[in-house]
Amino acid sequence: MTTNIQKIKFFRRHIPTFVCKPGCVDCCGPVTTSPEEMSRLPVKTTKEHATALENLSCPHLGNDGCQVYDDRPLICRLFGTTPSLACPNGCKPEVMIAPGIEKKIHEFFSATRQVLV
Repeated sequence: MTTNIQKIKFFRRHIPTFVCKPGCVDCCGPVTTSPEEMSRLPVKTTKEHATALENLSCPHLGNDGCQVYDDRPLICRLFGTTPSLACPNGCKPEVMIAPGIEKKIHEFFSATRQVLV
């Protein structure tokens, strides 16, 4: 049986990458993620979470952008790689995510408990 961690690693390898517009944080709003991904992120205080939510932001967003970029959740990685989560600035990879992979990621989201980042 494939574990959630194995699935996450598989998905991460199959989500295309691209360069964002420098300084852009347009997709850095409140998101949910699996407990497995959340466990890789630094723990934030209740106050930090509340402030981020008030600002419709992410508690891991700092003055220089995402502070957890290498460990960012799958949903964050999907932004800009699929027409359903298009970058508002038009940034995208040369080749968009394969529809079958995107479908499996959404099935993973539906099948797993999600927590607010």
